[in-house]
Amino acid sequence: MFAAATKSFVKQVGDGGRLVPVPSLSEADKYQPLSLVVKKKRCFLFPRHKFTSTPFTLKDVLLGDRDISAGISSYQLLNYEDESDVSLYGRRSNHIVNDVGINVTGSDSIAVKASFGVVTKHEVEVSTLLKEITARKINFDHSLIRQSRSSRKAVLCVVMESIRTTRQCSLSVHAGIRGEAMRFHFMDEQNPKGREKAIVFPAHTTIAFSVFELFIYLDGAFDLCVTSVSKGGFEREETTTFAMFYRLRNILFERNRRVMDAISRSQLYLDDLFSDYYDKPFSMTDISLKEGTHIRVNLLNHNIPKGPCILCGMGNLKRETVYGCFQCSVDGVKYVRLHAVPCFDIWHKRMK
Repeated sequence: MFAAATKSFVKQVGDGGRLVPVPSLSEADKYQPLSLVVKKKRCFLFPRHKFTSTPFTLKDVLLGDRDISAGISSYQLLNYEDESDVSLYGRRSNHIVNDVGINVTGSDSIAVKASFGVVTKHEVEVSTLLKEITARKINFDHSLIRQSRSSRKAVLCVVMESIRTTRQCSLSVHAGIRGEAMRFHFMDEQNPKGREKAIVFPAHTTIAFSVFELFIYLDGAFDLCVTSVSKGGFEREETTTFAMFYRLRNILFERNRRVMDAISRSQLYLDDLFSDYYDKPFSMTDISLKEGTHIRVNLLNHNIPKGPCILCGMGNLKRETVYGCFQCSVDGVKYVRLHAVPCFDIWHKRMK
């Protein structure tokens, strides 16, 4: 019955979908500003989340004994008096029956009258709170933190505003049959018991609240998710591992790209050398035939195996040769491998 009235209040007041109705009168005092609640994800059949109250406040789960002195502002919101009738037919009928808690046998509708009077809104000063929690950290040894962290469906939230009554309030519910001339025709002669119910609850009772989710990092630091776009939860170790993996992968891809670019540039340089060699007359390029120049030799005759040419064998294609020159040396090796044509002549032309 109380849940039905608070749901109706939130539906009519709205507030962009941020307001959450208090589910039970016995838990109403646990949804005060800076109190902690647990938001749990339901299955895909129930798109709305379930909020569970806790006996703790934000200060209780922080390291250190320093209090949180963020101010709480209060002001009158509205004067709420509501009378509505709801059909018991449709897919929501079972939920309505459970909420009102009365006998609805033989009835097709229920009438709900809620008299909340003037309600006030109490909200935390967000800017002040953000400054206070900048250097604070979460205590991972706290029982609430341990239990919430172990569940992937649980998100820890802090109550940022609550809506309360200012006087003693009453709720009444009646079940009956919708009449033509009047709102209801009560069937007292058939089943007079359990068809109407009324409760009275005290002033300063919380009927709705709104929360900010908490995102808690591995080092204990945390953020308040002040927008609906940002989501709360706990940073997971595997998330950090995956992030490191992707960063390492990107570094390797960038390094490989630079190597391939360097190989491509060296290949273009070799192509220019070869084209320059073939574009010139033979008499100008065949240096090895001139007097006093180095001599081509077959390295196999000196028990030296076939290997990559020092000039053109370092690119994408490992061009190998059995020829070389004993008059040249590179990196302490007393010979170099060079193709007979044209690498031998190009090499010695450069050396000259």
